[in-house]
Amino acid sequence: MSDQKEQLLSAAFYYAELGYPVFPCVPNGKIPLTHHGFKDATTDSATIEDWWSRNPDANIGIPTEELLVVDVDGKNNQYLVDDPDKMSDLARGPLSLTPGGGRHHLFRQPQGKSWKNTSGKLADKVDTRANGGYIVVPPSVIEGKPYEWAEGYELNEPPDELPEPPDWLIEILDSGNGSVARTVAQGSPQGASSPPCGNIIPSGQRNATLARLAGTMRRVGMEHSEIKAALLQTNSSRCSPPLSMSEVNRIIASICRYEPDQISVAMVEDHWAQDSKASESNETEEIGKPLSDPGPLPEEILRVPGFVSEVMDYSLQTAPYPNTAMSFCGALALQAFLAGRKIRDPADNRTNIYLLGLAHSAAGKDWPRKVNTRILNEVGLVLSLGDRFASGEGIQDALFINPCMLFQTDEIDGMLQTINKARDARHENIMSTLLTMYSAANSIFPMRRKAGKEHPGSIDQPCLVVFGTAIPNHYYEALSERMLTNGFFARMIILESGRRVSGQEPVIREIPDRILAVTRWWTEFKPSSGNLNKLHPTPATVEHDGEAKRILAESREEADAEYANAEEKNDIAGTTVWGRVSEQIHKFALLYAISENHESPVISGTATEWASRFVMHQAKRMLFMAQNHVAENPFHADCLKLIQRLRDAPKQTLSHSILLKRMKMDTQTFQKIVATLSQQGDIAIIQNRTSGRTGILYRLRGK
Repeated sequence: MSDQKEQLLSAAFYYAELGYPVFPCVPNGKIPLTHHGFKDATTDSATIEDWWSRNPDANIGIPTEELLVVDVDGKNNQYLVDDPDKMSDLARGPLSLTPGGGRHHLFRQPQGKSWKNTSGKLADKVDTRANGGYIVVPPSVIEGKPYEWAEGYELNEPPDELPEPPDWLIEILDSGNGSVARTVAQGSPQGASSPPCGNIIPSGQRNATLARLAGTMRRVGMEHSEIKAALLQTNSSRCSPPLSMSEVNRIIASICRYEPDQISVAMVEDHWAQDSKASESNETEEIGKPLSDPGPLPEEILRVPGFVSEVMDYSLQTAPYPNTAMSFCGALALQAFLAGRKIRDPADNRTNIYLLGLAHSAAGKDWPRKVNTRILNEVGLVLSLGDRFASGEGIQDALFINPCMLFQTDEIDGMLQTINKARDARHENIMSTLLTMYSAANSIFPMRRKAGKEHPGSIDQPCLVVFGTAIPNHYYEALSERMLTNGFFARMIILESGRRVSGQEPVIREIPDRILAVTRWWTEFKPSSGNLNKLHPTPATVEHDGEAKRILAESREEADAEYANAEEKNDIAGTTVWGRVSEQIHKFALLYAISENHESPVISGTATEWASRFVMHQAKRMLFMAQNHVAENPFHADCLKLIQRLRDAPKQTLSHSILLKRMKMDTQTFQKIVATLSQQGDIAIIQNRTSGRTGILYRLRGK
């Protein structure tokens, strides 16, 4: 055992012999290694020996129950520099110098006192640790720098022989009116409780505390972005467990709707608690509850009778690597394109859809696109195909020439990343065009004005069908929070293909006559007569039967309930997705009906039940995947990345060394991520003892 490891074990025994319970923390960090944290601290020598024999590099933690530790953070901290008498008072007892240049002054709590932790009450960056807290003590090491007892101020007396804090400090802690506390209190709402004691903001106080913090910042004129940055940091580092991102955003939105000169009155009259319905008395964990995973779409749903299944079967029979989800997407997109501007339901919903198939490389993403191209080439519609989005103007120009088009775009994540990073309007216009075209399918899309032309023209009832493909992780990482909330995400139906199946020898097989016959029927079908049929068609209406109407009403009510639930949580992505679900169900029920019987279609109860099951499942799956992949900032992205690494691992558990390698980052950043996820309850840190060796495991919680 190295000298450092021997020193750690010897020091742990020493503190225990003095009467200070100890517990191990992660090497080079402050996170407890024990299951119940500092509550597992003990003076039992056998337990201590067992802990440190399994993890000899573990740092040493001591609970501060019945103690008082004044924690002065930072080597340049000016606390009491101008008051040498009080500075001398703090030096009555043991003094530990921290790796960051700060210091810990140790006292015992006077008889009859029961202080809790405080944060910033004495001064900025000056905290206290007492009942409910702990400190890390020498010779523990953080980032290669050790904690050390100041010369002449070593800890060499038991807890009951430590000096009591000076009277002036006792008075401040009893009154709760330190210098910083007084400043904050001047603008605090009357009758409101003070911020919760300690670095940790517990459940039941998180919402109100963050709201008061936001109110203080808003009062001095800080803007939304500044308040958000501060609250996200506080939520991550102090709230236990942290609130969801959507809940923090809701708090910020509630506060920022007031002008700086109005916020004091609003906070005093408790407007925020009334608006949010989340005051300290009724805060619940449901607000931040993670979405449940409905799992990938059951394969039996990937079947629509008639034309869609026939095209799908042809694709699967001829593909080198048959991919059911991709073949389904391709066939459905083809049907949607063929019926574009020709068919509608009684609510005037059209067949334009945006489909995205997710599959890994060489898993059969390209074959359904090739099948569609071959079919459309046979009937003379190949010019209505597009393969990529160069610009929003390019999409408009293409639809001006061919008002019904099918874009088959590979690696759509690349387009999204380009849009996210672009600084020019050309790429941003792609997104706005896609959003507008989707909603313009039953109306008129006015073209942009061009130089030298007085009348730019318009596109009558444009039908843009998108069949995109991407690699799963790349797609979700390319999405931004803005894309989740601007409607683009909600307009797409995303299907995952799962693992690649065994390959087969590809065969040359002609397109079945039945497929070509139906394709030609749609090509020649004219729902209305007259010279203006092509320019301004009047689509044929496919009616609902009674059962379909009932299911549509029930589905709308279910989607409305989900929307209201998301609205209550201020989940903007949720409201955006659920707000489109009823429309999507109508569209897919229509597609089911015309695939089943293109000549005399009726939207039946069976069609609507399938569409409802399909769209509802995908809405829940898409929101779950977005929650677990789409990040609000780089640190959040790293947190999601670590969770995904554990989710993909056997038994959702990885050793410290393997996880660190897979994260491909420095140890300091890794430790911060682990600490955050551990405090949020997302992962568990486990000691793993094997013969002659001890290591640390990380496991995804709740699995």
